[in-house]
Amino acid sequence: MLNDLLPAFFTLFVIIDPIGLVPIFLALTAEASDSHRRRMAIQGCVIGFGILLLFALLGDNLLGAMGISMAAFRLAGGVLLFLIALEMVFEKRTKRRNERAEELHAEDSYNNDQSNTDEVNDDIAAFPLAIPFVAGPGAIATIILLMGKADGDIAWQIGIIGVTALTVLITLLMFLVSAKLAHRIPPAMITVTTRVLGILLAALSIQYVIDGIHQAFGTLKL
Repeated sequence: MLNDLLPAFFTLFVIIDPIGLVPIFLALTAEASDSHRRRMAIQGCVIGFGILLLFALLGDNLLGAMGISMAAFRLAGGVLLFLIALEMVFEKRTKRRNERAEELHAEDSYNNDQSNTDEVNDDIAAFPLAIPFVAGPGAIATIILLMGKADGDIAWQIGIIGVTALTVLITLLMFLVSAKLAHRIPPAMITVTTRVLGILLAALSIQYVIDGIHQAFGTLKL
């Protein structure tokens, strides 16, 4: 079972991308105090994990209520993950995240100047930290796909939830030590790591598409 959970962990790790989120988190909390930064990190990861847990437990039933088959969701999820992988390889994902972080930080700075309050408008825990950075569309789609493979296997479902918790915990630890990491990790290393993970994610996304086609057309030999 451990060998089956390792690809699940890798997929979630690549999708959430704790390493790539470090500069985003630093940008969003550039003028925050250490205590405020820690509070935002903890709250954001807790909220993000809660959202992922909700979709892990209810995602399949939600799809059924909407008349969406797991095969269709595998295909759609695979395509979505492939698009994310392309953005990672060509650095569009990081650029978009940085631009969004700068916009939100500029808005918060303006609001704080207008109200003269201390960090009142700098609550980034729920948005954008939890959504969409920790529990984004890619992560939600991935956890539904992974839970869909369980097919009633309680041990597998618990394992997926544990892997999700581990990934979010790693993300939280990266946030908590981000101030130190910012001075030690060269930007080039982050770029290279993101591109390599993007290539591997592209391969995994294609596998999801193949699995979806195979599930939809059981007689098709792939």
